[in-house]
Amino acid sequence: MKGSKYLPIIPVYIGYLVLFLIARGMPGMWQLMAMLVFYCAVGQAFNIFFGMTGYVNFGYVAFLALGVYGMALAIHYFHQFSWLGLGIVIIGLLLAMVMAGLLSLVVGAVALRLGGAYFAIATIGVNEGFRYLIEGAKIWGGSEGIIFSKQMTEAFGREMANRLSTLWADISVLLIAAVAALITLYFIKGKIGYALMALREDEGAAKVMGINVTKYKLIAFVTSALLAGLIGAMAWGLKLTYVFPPEVFDISYTVEAIVIVMLGGAGTLLGPVVGGLLYGLAKYWLTVILPGFQLLIFAPIIIVIVVAFPEGVVGVLKRRVKGTALEPFIL
Repeated sequence: MKGSKYLPIIPVYIGYLVLFLIARGMPGMWQLMAMLVFYCAVGQAFNIFFGMTGYVNFGYVAFLALGVYGMALAIHYFHQFSWLGLGIVIIGLLLAMVMAGLLSLVVGAVALRLGGAYFAIATIGVNEGFRYLIEGAKIWGGSEGIIFSKQMTEAFGREMANRLSTLWADISVLLIAAVAALITLYFIKGKIGYALMALREDEGAAKVMGINVTKYKLIAFVTSALLAGLIGAMAWGLKLTYVFPPEVFDISYTVEAIVIVMLGGAGTLLGPVVGGLLYGLAKYWLTVILPGFQLLIFAPIIIVIVVAFPEGVVGVLKRRVKGTALEPFIL
């Protein structure tokens, strides 16, 4: 059936719905849900490029950071136009996408012509270079960053500003994660997915077959960056109401995205969701049980899991359900 290609999206959306219902129905669970959804959303956005091409973009956090700056600049400069209402948030989202998209086009046009370790090194340089450019040239507040909580209150009123930061920012990240899953499914099931799969397996052979590998890599790279910009704008910008360069350009967020995708299953649809939930829950409980030692304990656990399941949890699950009624739902 033609509609059967959409069946794999059902477990993803059920997972997000369950998270939302638990958060709304159980007191004290909202912030945990917000953290888990953030990790799932970042994993799905990152997976569109890393999972489908095999290229590791260590500078991915730069796109998240530009999303935060996009929201910060919109509220900082447009807050006096209170008649715009929530249109200011829309402007922030558009700015986040434009800024992240432009950077991804510039970086992608150059770095995607490199391969393997050279690409990874180049993306690290972009992330760190962009951060120090902002700080050194004092762009957008320089090293002091931008604090826009006051402007938020002036633009939307205290009650609405609080609701935007504590409720709607998290719901928006959930919606972005849902959109990212739909885009991932479209890529996997379409021409783009087949081209990316071919170049991931053997880029040289893909070129010989006539596939424009640079074009398809750029499509995945820019799409992944645009989603990162939206996540940064809502999960950091609107929620925290400040932007501070050392925090938003922290490469550890990229490392977390890599772990999430590898843990769940690179190049799969359900993988980033499973990886995000496993990573987020493990990190949360280890922080509660062993504060200060969570990273020491967590690192070897992750290594063991990745070595034991090189295809990720979903990769193992796909083999187990092959030939059963559940096979069409697991991708």
